[in-house]
Amino acid sequence: MKRCLYLAAVLAFFIGIIGPEQASGRSGKAPKAKKETPQEALATLLSWMTGYFSSAQQAQKDSDYFDIRLRMVQIWKERNDGYWLYVEQATAGSEDRPYRQRVYNIRVRDDSTFESVVYSIPEPLRFAGNWADDDPLGHLTVDSLLLRDGCAVVLRKVGSIAFTGGTDGAGCTSDLKGASYATSEVTISKNQIISWDRGYDADNKQVWGARKGGYVFKRVE
Repeated sequence: MKRCLYLAAVLAFFIGIIGPEQASGRSGKAPKAKKETPQEALATLLSWMTGYFSSAQQAQKDSDYFDIRLRMVQIWKERNDGYWLYVEQATAGSEDRPYRQRVYNIRVRDDSTFESVVYSIPEPLRFAGNWADDDPLGHLTVDSLLLRDGCAVVLRKVGSIAFTGGTDGAGCTSDLKGASYATSEVTISKNQIISWDRGYDADNKQVWGARKGGYVFKRVE
């Protein structure tokens, strides 16, 4: 229930900014747009996820949030099994030692949903800053990664304004700070990503992660 209320509040925020007609894709005079294919929507998702993002604005307004820098770049462009991204998250001022490094494989799940499959990297700090290379993670292969089973984020496209979704249940295991499992809720729009990651113990008590709501990452470039 809390997750549904949170996602509803996020979508209401976006609709309040752009107006209900744009959110639903309707306009009083505009002709009916051609229906977007799942592959076209996936390409949009890729373009919205790639880039450099920062939560500095949120951190300045609320001391409960840190200034986090997020970078996502496309890798392995020759592959035809969806799109692949290398992801780094680091606290501002410590970008040379990111606390999270992942590989995402974003792909079509069915006609109405998409998924971001999550992989971890063995000895990840050896690749810190690799997002800036001409060929990021070019020497790695998929079989050298570690699948984070149960941690895939399932997304649905909301009109033309956002993709929103999250992990399913308690299947994403975590041992950070005594956690048993982790959850993620994500809303992705053209210039902003809202990400709410939380860890829970075996009694379903939250033991890490933001408590008020997700981190708001604004696009820097």
